[in-house]
Amino acid sequence: MAVCLGIAIPSFFLGKLFPIIGGAVIAILFGMIITLFWNEKGKAAVGIKFTSKYILQAAVVLLGFGMNLRVIFQTGKQSLPIIVCTIATSLIVAWGLQKLINIPKNTYILIGVGSSICGGSAVAATAPVIAASDEEVAQSISVIFFYNVIAAIIFPIIGKLIGFSTKNGEAFGIFAGTAINDTSSVTAAASTWDSMWKLGSETLDKAVTVKLTRTLAIIPITLALAIIRTQKMKKQSKAEKMAEIESSTENINNKETENDKEDDIVNEKINENEEEKEKETVQEKETSNDSKNEKQSSGFSLKNSFPFFILYFIVASIITTIAISLGASSSVFTPLKELSKFCIIMAMSAIGLNSNLIKLIKSGGKPIILGACCWIGISAVSLILQKIMGIW
Repeated sequence: MAVCLGIAIPSFFLGKLFPIIGGAVIAILFGMIITLFWNEKGKAAVGIKFTSKYILQAAVVLLGFGMNLRVIFQTGKQSLPIIVCTIATSLIVAWGLQKLINIPKNTYILIGVGSSICGGSAVAATAPVIAASDEEVAQSISVIFFYNVIAAIIFPIIGKLIGFSTKNGEAFGIFAGTAINDTSSVTAAASTWDSMWKLGSETLDKAVTVKLTRTLAIIPITLALAIIRTQKMKKQSKAEKMAEIESSTENINNKETENDKEDDIVNEKINENEEEKEKETVQEKETSNDSKNEKQSSGFSLKNSFPFFILYFIVASIITTIAISLGASSSVFTPLKELSKFCIIMAMSAIGLNSNLIKLIKSGGKPIILGACCWIGISAVSLILQKIMGIW
């Protein structure tokens, strides 16, 4: 963990200096570069693994302290249909392309969820649920970061070209909040629009609220993935059990056929005795397999697969909402929000240390194509729905 902390501290401050890039991406890059020269991590491997899993989950929980559910529900109603449709579009596009160009399952899920919800935070929440490897997480974060940078630069230009109102920030705020996946890039694009047309923080406020509303989709998405994975593992366990039983039955039947062909009475009696012993052995084996498979099935139950850190995330959001409604200032939770960002950066450094940079570069073509298609699909749906709803 000390190594991860050593990477996270400078990455955190560099992320403040270069918000479009962000500390998480910087930490992953540092980790990848270090691991090129540090193959045998020895005892440090345990701490790195702990950081990439449990510190990451803690970061997601702390993220909940930045959620005032009342504000989100009140001001996010207008953008809710657009958010739902853009999320659905990204997930459908990711699923379709995974079949078409043969992208690893975990990678397409992470890119699809990350593109549709909130970038790195969504990847952080989803990765433990689907048991994604560190390399899959690193690759997904890298793809999402690539399109975040592009979006932050070109979205204000696109907004001007297609004729968004320059008298208020509503249309562009919704566009940025629904079509850009990372908060830092949403903030950068919205702030640029405010600066271009002297709108104060109108666009930024709208974009961030829409973005926070989007972030809530982490909850149903991760829970759904946990249930799907649990059911899949149960079916797999049941299929293995049935295959074992069929194999055992076939062996018994084969033995019985061989014994029928024996004419010698003495040998037949001997074989009958042996057959009885074999049946007892098979029954013991079946009993053992039943017990083993029951354990396997229970190991993949919803209780064991349930992402409890998401439940804690919900609790944190509720605590924040209640506290603010009772008069507490939102600034009270600022340190926890900052700690969440730092924990994500620390976890990303661990993921970078466990990733093979050369392998990621060689296998990066298809994920980049997938990310592009998700991003274009989300942007197009956002614009079309805004037009239909008369927002611009």
